[in-house]
Amino acid sequence: MSQALHPMLNIAIKAARTAGSIINRAALDLEVLKIGSKGPNDYVSEVDRAAEEAIINTLLEAYPGHGILAEESGRTHGAKDSDYVWIIDPLDGTTNFLHGFPVYAVSIALAFRGQLQQGVVYDPTRNDLFYASKGRGAFLNDRRLRVSKRTRISDSLIGTGFPFRKGDNFKRYVKMFEEVMQSCAGLRRPGAAALDLCYVAAGYYDGFFETGLNPWDAAAGALMITEAGGLVGNFTGDSDFLYQREIVAGNPKVYGQMVQILAPYTRVIKDGPGAHAEGSAPADDATQALVVAAGGSASPAAPAKPAAVRIRRTVAQPSSEDAPN
Repeated sequence: MSQALHPMLNIAIKAARTAGSIINRAALDLEVLKIGSKGPNDYVSEVDRAAEEAIINTLLEAYPGHGILAEESGRTHGAKDSDYVWIIDPLDGTTNFLHGFPVYAVSIALAFRGQLQQGVVYDPTRNDLFYASKGRGAFLNDRRLRVSKRTRISDSLIGTGFPFRKGDNFKRYVKMFEEVMQSCAGLRRPGAAALDLCYVAAGYYDGFFETGLNPWDAAAGALMITEAGGLVGNFTGDSDFLYQREIVAGNPKVYGQMVQILAPYTRVIKDGPGAHAEGSAPADDATQALVVAAGGSASPAAPAKPAAVRIRRTVAQPSSEDAPN
């Protein structure tokens, strides 16, 4: 890498590559893996846990005073009240991985006092490293990333993720799917949201939408998009999205057109500071949740400037319908 990277980003890259090595070794002999289930169609393997442990060990060895929010272990590691919080998905796309379908990634983000500062998404099958530092741009390996320049959704390739767990609202999603599909040039669902978001940043997709994502699925990818000149929000175009169970992203022009299509399907209930989504997940530590969001409104009417990505604490509402990805 030619440009000098922030020391904390370098540690995140080291952690992501370490996890990627564990994943690649396990991919050579999938039949011996022990696989558990967190719920119907929701799998966790010993590889997820080993990769997460390696990431956490690497991060806390360098920064023992930092906090951790991780998919498999929640907030059981690190300092609980640190200004720094690492947000980790050790293997996004576990179902793909278990079937040998080579679309999965490691996702690591760092927030400082509620604002995302660093993001890494590592695709171990392609040895592709996406990374971003706040205010310093987003990159794939050594190449600077920019969102696409397409201006019409009718010419656009859009990424998405299907609901797949028992209890997910399939009928609502199918209606959204039908509207977007008839409005765009093509719709894709590879099955790893962290990579999907990076593909928006790289300009492979012109836009992306999904319901039910958790912070660790989207934190690093959201920073990648804003640093590449794109926008991220919930279905109404507001900045609060990661614990709202819905996300839309894209280049500024396509983002605005997607918000117009998706706004009627929002589940965000606007009731002041405690605003939440219908069916939002229970807090990770039962009372508090990290909510990752882009600071400032990203409405389709004024999408010119990418918003900063922030985290705030709120009380999440009990889960009723949508399940986390």
